[in-house]
Amino acid sequence: MGPGLWLGSHRRATAASTLLFMPALSESQIMRIGILTGGGDCPGLNAVIRGATRAAEVTYDSTVIGFRNAWRGVMDNDYEILDVDRCRGILPLGGTILGTSRDQPFAHEDGLKRVRKAYDRHGLDAIIGVGGEGSMGVVNRLHENGFPVIGVPKTIDNDISLTEMTFGFQTAVQICTDAIDRLHTTAESHHRVLVVEVMGRHVGHIAIWSGLAGGAAITLVPEEPFDIDEVCERIVHRHKKGRFATIVVVAEGAVPKAGTMEIPAPEIDKYGHQILGGIGSILAREIQGRTGIESRMTALGHIQRGGSPVAFDRVLGTRFGVAAVEAALDGAWGQMVALQKGRIERVPVADAVGTLKTVEPDLLRLNAMFQPRIPGDEHPGLPADAPTPMEH
Repeated sequence: MGPGLWLGSHRRATAASTLLFMPALSESQIMRIGILTGGGDCPGLNAVIRGATRAAEVTYDSTVIGFRNAWRGVMDNDYEILDVDRCRGILPLGGTILGTSRDQPFAHEDGLKRVRKAYDRHGLDAIIGVGGEGSMGVVNRLHENGFPVIGVPKTIDNDISLTEMTFGFQTAVQICTDAIDRLHTTAESHHRVLVVEVMGRHVGHIAIWSGLAGGAAITLVPEEPFDIDEVCERIVHRHKKGRFATIVVVAEGAVPKAGTMEIPAPEIDKYGHQILGGIGSILAREIQGRTGIESRMTALGHIQRGGSPVAFDRVLGTRFGVAAVEAALDGAWGQMVALQKGRIERVPVADAVGTLKTVEPDLLRLNAMFQPRIPGDEHPGLPADAPTPMEH
């Protein structure tokens, strides 16, 4: 029997329908649900685990099996039974009590067979996969192969489509903003340019939000390649006006316009992902060389991932965890829970992967309005074809 026809639940192994046509489950039906956290660690993961466990055990009289180190735990049978007592006190903790990894079934020749064995061994009705874009891609592929899975979007980068916000993002932004606040004072004391490199992969959500919140003079993001000559010109004009300290926030995935500045091509890790980071050092060196203004760089790195989640991420993680269990109860296989207009909705995970959610044009325009002005941009932040205020 092929994986597309395999029945995931040991209690429904004799059912006539396949997974693709399995009827929705009633709320009173006892279930056995697996949960795992994949990809990079993130503040708020423990809130998801706690929310899912409490909803399953207390509200729906069901059992949650936590798999350690993501799909590796599923394949290696490394697990623990989760209950309310096990999850007591984990809400404010960063990281994940289950551990994480980027290992996944499709990286192994016998991966699907080992996942299927885990479903059978534990009598699982579903697995909730919590993770970023890569992890949601794994959930989607498993769904295509007939496995009963539910997705929960997680990333500090906030780059997953169809959800307005991912938990962990607001915590990362707050950490970056606090760091920028501190860097203002040392930049002013030494009359320096301080370049702050933040995470975000190929999008600039963290950079834009923390740059605006922290009062950065210039924020550079992947969505808009930068011209190093223009960046330096803005800094020089700013300092000529008597401002002798400048904060430049740069997203790790920011790139220069073609032909303006050379940067080395990023290395590729064993999972096929670009290893980003280092643009901050290059930028600080170029700024100092071109302007003569002493420039330094601070890369916040994994500090952005650590520590206690802010209140927003605790609540969103809790809502996602509960919603994922309820999606499993409804047999909503291949769905991802998402935040849309303040409500938790379900969307096909297939529609959420493959396209990154980039920074909205309105935020890019707002960012442009707060850059140091130079001759030639009388109305910074306005689209090229927009009427100026005098034309209204």
